[in-house]
Amino acid sequence: MSDKPSFFAELKRRNVYRLAVAYAVAAWLLIQVSSILLITTFQAPAWIMKVLVAALALGFPVALALAWAFEITPEGVRRTEDVASGKSITRRTGRKIVSITVVLAALAAVLFAFRLLRPRPEANVNELERASVAHLPVVEKGIAVLPFANLSDDKANAYFADGIQDEILTKLSHIADLKVISRTSTSKYKSKPEDLRTVAQQLGVANILEGSVQRTADKVHVNVQLVDARVDAHLWAESYDRDLKDVFAVESEVSQKIANALQAKLSPNEKEAIEQPPTTDLAAFDLYSRAKSLLLTVGFSATIEPDLRKAIELLNEAVKRDPSFFDAYRQLAFAHETLYAVSGSDHTAARLALAEAAVQAATRLRPDAAETHLARAQYLYFGLRDYAGALAELEIARRALPNDPRLLELTGYILRRRGQREEGLQNLQRAVELDPRNFFTLQQIAISFQFLGRYAEAIAALDRALAIVPDNVETRANRGLWYLFWKADTRPLHQTIDAILAQGPGAIASAADNWFFCALAERDPAAAERALVALGDNTCWSEFTINLSRSFGEGLLARMTKDEARARTAFEAARAQQEKIVQTQPDYGPALCVLGLIDAALGRKDLALDEGRRAIALTPLEKDAINGSCALQYFAITAAWAGDKELALQQLEAGLRAPAASLMLSYGALKLFPVWDPLRGDPRFEKIVASLAPK
Repeated sequence: MSDKPSFFAELKRRNVYRLAVAYAVAAWLLIQVSSILLITTFQAPAWIMKVLVAALALGFPVALALAWAFEITPEGVRRTEDVASGKSITRRTGRKIVSITVVLAALAAVLFAFRLLRPRPEANVNELERASVAHLPVVEKGIAVLPFANLSDDKANAYFADGIQDEILTKLSHIADLKVISRTSTSKYKSKPEDLRTVAQQLGVANILEGSVQRTADKVHVNVQLVDARVDAHLWAESYDRDLKDVFAVESEVSQKIANALQAKLSPNEKEAIEQPPTTDLAAFDLYSRAKSLLLTVGFSATIEPDLRKAIELLNEAVKRDPSFFDAYRQLAFAHETLYAVSGSDHTAARLALAEAAVQAATRLRPDAAETHLARAQYLYFGLRDYAGALAELEIARRALPNDPRLLELTGYILRRRGQREEGLQNLQRAVELDPRNFFTLQQIAISFQFLGRYAEAIAALDRALAIVPDNVETRANRGLWYLFWKADTRPLHQTIDAILAQGPGAIASAADNWFFCALAERDPAAAERALVALGDNTCWSEFTINLSRSFGEGLLARMTKDEARARTAFEAARAQQEKIVQTQPDYGPALCVLGLIDAALGRKDLALDEGRRAIALTPLEKDAINGSCALQYFAITAAWAGDKELALQQLEAGLRAPAASLMLSYGALKLFPVWDPLRGDPRFEKIVASLAPK
């Protein structure tokens, strides 16, 4: 029998096994440390980790080969064949390798446990952001126009730079052969971001246009460059030094050259749209640009009404300077319509007449323009609730505005109000493809999911919005609030409110209504009082066009704590405020619905029920599924407060069958919110609540 050791015995003697284990443990530790330092801390590109893992994998067989071929001796590293068996210290080396392996394994285990157990509030946002980007296909003929840098000494010229960027983007959006990302999405970026490839991936386009504007006296310098962000290659760049009065010709020229660089086909109508200047009056253009920047961020926020009124003031000045300023009239109509439909305080015939006048002015200037048809559609939707007419106008506009997400967005809202919730959601999701970082549209997608009872997807949509604007206090609080509605669990909202309060006393203002709702749901009068103080003069609760004042909230709190005198005083104050609103808009169902609720709280049963029924008659479901559902559902609360349990339960059951479910009829609100206390203990009510519990 041969005395030569077997191959496997030799592997063991030469510490190849031990080194393999040590290498694997060390590599695992290195990957974890690198992930924390490079990716999480320094936000290095993902390819760095891929290169590291590949290098470690390739190094593994090399390390094993070296362990076989060489040996560590007191004299240094030598070839194994050159070391006499009596002088070999492989056993001693093996014990050291085992000791080092144990230490490394312990460090790796501790680090792994730390990563697994540590709280990661921002990590969730980053993961959702990456997920939201991953599904966006990068379109080769897609382009995003980033905000132009203002290089002028006068920083007030930032609006002028914004206006030039917006006009170039608007002209490009007429080209059907291109995918053009809306300004709402591009406005979130810097003029010259460091990582263009990531920006392009987030927007789903291959090409980025960067630019700068310098305005001096009656001269303007415009610099633009078109970049293929996939390979960081400049496709085209040019500088323009022109008289200020020629700046609109520069916009047309830039748009034409971009189309040529991307080999986009232009129809005669598209070429004409590119060459059309917005106005000949630069002062009017400045006013218009400032107003459009305000309207760009209009949503259901605390500043919506003052922003709309300021925009209207600026646009009125613009059309006064240039009565032929078509785009200014369109934006003016939109501002009036939004104030009429959304604010809740100016749903008046006078406001609607101003919107109509602006639409008519735009129609006189360009009766056949696609933008005119869009303006008419918005007026028919916001002003007259003529859904069929609005959809017909949108269909005409679609032919010449292939890249305008407003067409899909408005179609989504119309279908949603017609009770076609799934179809409405699909259109909003398509709008986001053209406007992937539109914070407001993502919030509306969340609301559409909520209407469908798909709370998990609704919260995921809010998460995607928060990945774009992570510090938005209102949306952070709404995310917690929707957990309350979904699962009757106040903890997520309570924790969010605590985190917002920790930021400082002023941070909670835009989420004070959610804080108040949470405090009432938890039956915490002290917290509710603090929330009322934080509310100031803002509403204590708003749901579409149902707006409940701070005085109403004070009455709710007093009613919960059985302080009848304080409740009456508060509801009397709320009634005085609401009566003024109803007097200016007597045929507006939502305002009358709130008045009925207040009268029920004051014990005026017959008057309250009459007002509630009139509100429902003025807002029929077939005319407006959302406002009609709200009127129907809040009437259930009115009936409960008025002491008519049978009617309240009938309305509650009808409300749950309505096309758009009010949050006040959610499982969490029915189970926890004090407005439903008059029905608690009734077997029929408790059965309804139990039927809504999440499975």
